[in-house]
Amino acid sequence: MDNFPKKVDRFDWTLTLILFLFFLVSCLGIYSAQTAGQYDENFLVKQIFWYVVGAAIISITILFDSFQYKRLSWYLYGFGLILLIGVLAAPESIAPIRNGAKSWFITPLGSIQPSEFVKTFLILALSTVVTQHQEKYLKKTVKTDFWLLLKLSITTFVPIFFIMKQNDLGTSLVLLSILVGFILVSGITWKIILPIFSTGASLAVFIIYLVVQRPEILEKYLHVQEYKFNRIYAWLDPFNHSSSSGYHLLKSLSAIGSGLITGKGFGNREVYIPEGHTDFIFSVIGEEYGFVGGSIVIGLFFLLIYHLIKTALDTNDPFNTYVCAGIISMITFHVFQNVGMTIQVLPITGIPLPFISYGGSSLMGNMFAMGIVYSIRFHHRNYMFSSSRSLSI
Repeated sequence: MDNFPKKVDRFDWTLTLILFLFFLVSCLGIYSAQTAGQYDENFLVKQIFWYVVGAAIISITILFDSFQYKRLSWYLYGFGLILLIGVLAAPESIAPIRNGAKSWFITPLGSIQPSEFVKTFLILALSTVVTQHQEKYLKKTVKTDFWLLLKLSITTFVPIFFIMKQNDLGTSLVLLSILVGFILVSGITWKIILPIFSTGASLAVFIIYLVVQRPEILEKYLHVQEYKFNRIYAWLDPFNHSSSSGYHLLKSLSAIGSGLITGKGFGNREVYIPEGHTDFIFSVIGEEYGFVGGSIVIGLFFLLIYHLIKTALDTNDPFNTYVCAGIISMITFHVFQNVGMTIQVLPITGIPLPFISYGGSSLMGNMFAMGIVYSIRFHHRNYMFSSSRSLSI
């Protein structure tokens, strides 16, 4: 009991407050969204349940320190790959196809999407790759940097391969964003980064040009079916696709635009938004609380990211720093993509808004990531400038 006050001081109360605020926002948004009548289920109660499960996950993950996570990283990475392969190999009675994607296991608690956990497993594995590489190659050269880039890329593209087999483009993009984050913070020379990023950006622009102007080339040489371009067409010109692929975007724009500055008020929704409790929950918030409410939500994410950056800078363990950087990359991309797709800045993909959109797998995966951040703070706060490895509980 003598150590109890010290443990309380080492607990990350700031992160707890941030997550509690996300919980309140999520409950308000889901409660309003589920009144649209699209479903008969009570998603609010289910979301509260998943938050309780997420709290239990945090209470477990905080028990392990960075040394243990580093040692377990490849086991977790391998376990994640087994789950991804298992989803593909399982019969549809266990892993059904939903919206063209085969990404979920059916369990007694509900649907579980393994790729949501693979995101954090990948962050741990990439953090191990970078720290072990830097310990081995104390003298940096272009050759060693290229070798690090190759190891990071291989580690990332293995799970991406299986996720793309599930027809899940959104999660694949999240893993790519995590890879980009690690490339930027791992110290790889710009002599390598600049040509690769320039080539990637040019290729992306060229592909969009082909999709819009010359789709027959992609159909002929890459055997890409034209219907797969609908999201790009709907993004660039939703009004000409209002009855098909542009329907969700037009409804989202109408909802957010009608919210104006302060919104219509809690429960005073007028625009019907399909999937409003999941991927388009920001549209619900924008209609009911307007620009002010949307700005508060985005500000809350900035506060979370600031806290993660501060955690990364405070810790004296490079592995922890890279873990935080990976989590920052993951959450930043999620927020940018989800909010961006609701206001036509980016094409629509099936990426939820972290901690706010309804979804057990997404919430548990994010809570697992937050649990690691709690662990970093709990085990390292008392010796940020010392050479000690960890504190015992």
